[in-house]
Amino acid sequence: MKKLLFSWSIICSLILNAQSINLQEFATGFTAPVEITNANDTRLFVVQQNGIIKIVQPNGTVNATNFLNISSKILYGGERGLLGLAFHPQYSTNGYFFVYYNNTAGNIIVARYTVSSDANVADPNSEKILFNIPKPFDNHNGGSIHFAPDGMLWIVTGDGGSGGDPNNNAQNKNAFLGKMLRVDVNTTAAYAIPSDNPFVGAVDGLDEIWSYGLRNAWKFSFDLTTGNAMIADVGQGQIEEINRMPITQAGINYGWRCYEGNNAYNTAGCASSSTMTFPIAVYDHSGGKCSITGGYVYRGNVYPALQGKYFFADYCSTQIGILNSDNSITWTPAFSGNNFSTFGQDSQKELYVAAVNNGKVYKVTTGTLATGEIANLNQIKIHPNPASGKVFVEGLKDKNITAEIISAEGRKVLENAAINNDNSINISGIPAGVYYLILKSGELKSYSQKLIIK
Repeated sequence: MKKLLFSWSIICSLILNAQSINLQEFATGFTAPVEITNANDTRLFVVQQNGIIKIVQPNGTVNATNFLNISSKILYGGERGLLGLAFHPQYSTNGYFFVYYNNTAGNIIVARYTVSSDANVADPNSEKILFNIPKPFDNHNGGSIHFAPDGMLWIVTGDGGSGGDPNNNAQNKNAFLGKMLRVDVNTTAAYAIPSDNPFVGAVDGLDEIWSYGLRNAWKFSFDLTTGNAMIADVGQGQIEEINRMPITQAGINYGWRCYEGNNAYNTAGCASSSTMTFPIAVYDHSGGKCSITGGYVYRGNVYPALQGKYFFADYCSTQIGILNSDNSITWTPAFSGNNFSTFGQDSQKELYVAAVNNGKVYKVTTGTLATGEIANLNQIKIHPNPASGKVFVEGLKDKNITAEIISAEGRKVLENAAINNDNSINISGIPAGVYYLILKSGELKSYSQKLIIK
């Protein structure tokens, strides 16, 4: 079921003068969806905060049988509940997946489960607990977990709650709260410590910590094209922030509670600001904004105009934000009635977003530059690929076509280029890399193809 619900135009000067972002209703009937992910197959897995994980088929149908129901283990309400899900990189062979939840005492639990003989149902009795972290307050639970390319599990925790981090957990390297943890789960023990974690062997700092100084990151993701971690950290009362750092960079101090965004908050006893890493983008609470919901950098193939843009949302304003390649933020108008709680990707890197208040999952699309919007698609051939100097386009009947080339980071490197009489496009001077070639004309709405320049 695919019913177009919303279509809003936003200004996006790096790609198009008028780019349309659409939300296409994909699946419904969820209770407080807080995570969307995939197991490297055609299914989507939707995590409900009440302790239930549901499977969505490619056509948007939700399986009648739950994948997992651990609601009896969950303290559900407010910011607490089942919050995160990550499938092991070898899930297809070992059946392992990991969840993050608050147990009935309110503690943070990270646990491993195993799928049953039925690929659509997990074994609820297979739990193996990795972490049981006490929390002093009920809010700021973090909850986002992902596997990095090296197979390590990354886990983000909140600072423990209340307001202003009264226990200074985020700056305390000997506390698990307010941290990004990184552990090796490929072991018979609960987990092992990667030898390259920054505080291994240090007097000050838990071995499990990868970075610190986070307030309540909701959520983080990896952009494997650029090798970055994207962390959206919810602010105290004034500023929401987006952090972007290389996956390989360890020991980062993101600054909370000393700083909220770029602004001093409580610098008593803090290290020099020169030792901290500040966000690449921030926004304030004007216009009814209140809390950032982190998302993903778009890396799908269906909508090249979205390439390299980081999508996130604000919970209260019901707006979707787009972080452009120059770190500026473009906001859509409000999608009324939607409190966006999480983003997710399918196995093809196409993007989804869920609203916690109405229990719906939407697919993020754009009304421009979608592949397949052209008749006689199979007649167009672009060669050679990889190319250098020139690339040739065959099969075009319309002579008024112009070409654009966009980098994988979303930067336009060629604009309104003509197709030469020999059907070639001059690409000399464009550095080697991965790009998207986009053809446009009045009759030909759009055609795009990935192009490698060598």
